[in-house]
Amino acid sequence: MSADLVNGLFQLGAALFIFNHCRVLYRDKLVRGVSIFSTIFFLVWGFWNLWYFPFLEQVISTIAAVAVCVANILYTYMMAHYLRKEKNEQVQT
Repeated sequence: MSADLVNGLFQLGAALFIFNHCRVLYRDKLVRGVSIFSTIFFLVWGFWNLWYFPFLEQVISTIAAVAVCVANILYTYMMAHYLRKEKNEQVQT
């Protein structure tokens, strides 16, 4: 098994877990126990991987890194949305 394949599988697994976070957040519609700043850090790291993996000529890792970035973009957006919504509801009451 190549290093690219192993890394790509880990990246793909990460994307699936992040999409699971999105699913749970959509169900609960509340952000609890997770900092949006941590999520943004991993999003930025994901963008770095989009440059770094092609530099290493790791095609599988690059494709999987796209999935991680898409998942983190969605998760960050959802967190911001639900945090903003909760803050607006608190102001109105």
